[in-house]
Amino acid sequence: MTIQYPQSADLRRLLRFSSEDGTIWLGESRMLLMHVAALAGLRKELIASVGLEHARRVLTRMGFASGKHDAELARKIRGGGNIIDAFLVGPQLHMLEGSVRVTPIKMDMDIGAGTFSGEFRWENSWEAEAHVKEFGPQSDPVCWMLIGYASGFTSEFMGRFVLFKESQCAACGSSHCLIEGRPVEEWPDAAEHTIYFEQESIVTRLLELHTEVDALRSTLEERHHVNNLIGISPAFQRAYDLVGKAASTQVTVLLTGETGVGKERFARALHERSPRAANPFVAVNCAALPGDLIESELFGVEKGAYTGAQASRCGRFERADGGTLFLDEIGELPLAAQAKLLRVLQEGELERLGDDRTRKVNVRIVAATNVDLQNAVKLGQFRSDLFYRLNVYPINIPPLRERQLDIPPLAKALLERFSVLHGKRIAGLTDKAMRALKQHSWPGNIRELENMIERGVILSTQDGWIELEDLFPGIDDINHAETGISQSGSLEEPTTRGRAQLCEQIFSSGMSLDAIEAMLLKKAVNLSDGNMAGAARMLGLTRPQLAYRMKQMSGDSQSFNNKG
Repeated sequence: MTIQYPQSADLRRLLRFSSEDGTIWLGESRMLLMHVAALAGLRKELIASVGLEHARRVLTRMGFASGKHDAELARKIRGGGNIIDAFLVGPQLHMLEGSVRVTPIKMDMDIGAGTFSGEFRWENSWEAEAHVKEFGPQSDPVCWMLIGYASGFTSEFMGRFVLFKESQCAACGSSHCLIEGRPVEEWPDAAEHTIYFEQESIVTRLLELHTEVDALRSTLEERHHVNNLIGISPAFQRAYDLVGKAASTQVTVLLTGETGVGKERFARALHERSPRAANPFVAVNCAALPGDLIESELFGVEKGAYTGAQASRCGRFERADGGTLFLDEIGELPLAAQAKLLRVLQEGELERLGDDRTRKVNVRIVAATNVDLQNAVKLGQFRSDLFYRLNVYPINIPPLRERQLDIPPLAKALLERFSVLHGKRIAGLTDKAMRALKQHSWPGNIRELENMIERGVILSTQDGWIELEDLFPGIDDINHAETGISQSGSLEEPTTRGRAQLCEQIFSSGMSLDAIEAMLLKKAVNLSDGNMAGAARMLGLTRPQLAYRMKQMSGDSQSFNNKG
């Protein structure tokens, strides 16, 4: 029976070129368009560096990983239809990606029974051509990445290890390559081939040693995250360095920053790195306590001090004795409580509510706020003397939008945490999802990222990938800068939704065509600082054409300064 490929329009629609931001996408995964000569050079250098066997292992595993990714895509776009059509996504993508021309010869598969047998003809193998160019004709097959791809795709698709072997190779003098795939246990010589799919190798060991050295260096430099503090960006490291310098001292620290940046985590890190680490860390959210209870919560209360005070109890200061007291949202503290706090800071002693006896306390204060305390002082909402007492050592925690480098490691750590919490195995975030995270403005900072990753874990499938729509439900997944692929495989100009929206906005504005043209001409001249030649280039006109159009405008043209 001749196996016919289904139409590939559904696959071509997944491929998008974005010439403006330098990306290529296949569905949710970012792709690369590379010169075969560059890959051939890398192949040659790899063989020279680690030898033929280890180079084959690395390249085979690269292909295997690529095939697994495409199998996940195949299930997504054709999983609800004919099983053969769904499987043929692999060969069709292999061709669409420019690797090789694939012609199915025979194929028999039953996922439920776990049986598979397939034979395919390969033509125009880039790998055979590249290898022969660098090393000449061969006696053994050399399409290692392509074999890895076929094995990875089929294994992921079938849910069991299916091994492909190359019985003919164009690098060995054949007119084409021929491959055959069966479950690994059906191959009597499987052990000779499965070693190239195993992770253990000299290259892997070198990478492991490199990782161990990096980990040791990070430990010595105290760059590892403390108490969920994760960051490699310069902005994060500046703040963390200030924490490290203050930790060994007794200085009062004021943490500032937007809501959700992790001020309490920085406060805990400061405590854990200080000599007080063995003693209590007590956190108080001043904004969460009723105004009439703040003083009793902070400083304690004696029995009978007010109606309902039926027993004496210590406050947060006494509980934190010997340790650290973290006062979050300190800008919300009432003025009366501010006066008592100032005394504790200055004298190291307090009085419980309803008591005239002083008690000594040894507490380090770490305060935090997301409001401008200096402005609050000017408005009479915060005591100036307390502000200057707290502002001895300020540390500003940068917002997440200024820490773009920290987003991938933060997302990874959060993904691991919520996967355990919700009992799900998640493969990771797709390239497009990660790109969206990096481009997001993060008004809610790390707290928003936590919520978003948790939602992604919940919405994604078991062993699946978190996709863009899992993180941003309802998002319009059309990149206005992208271009598509024509049926011939060439780039075609896009008809983007962004342009359609722009037209809709223009029509809804009620402006006439003359008014729009006048607005554009004026804007171009303003942006070019009055330079007529520059404005003409921006508009795609010649300078005389621009001058003519401006003369047709009303007397407004007199206001332009001709500097061209």
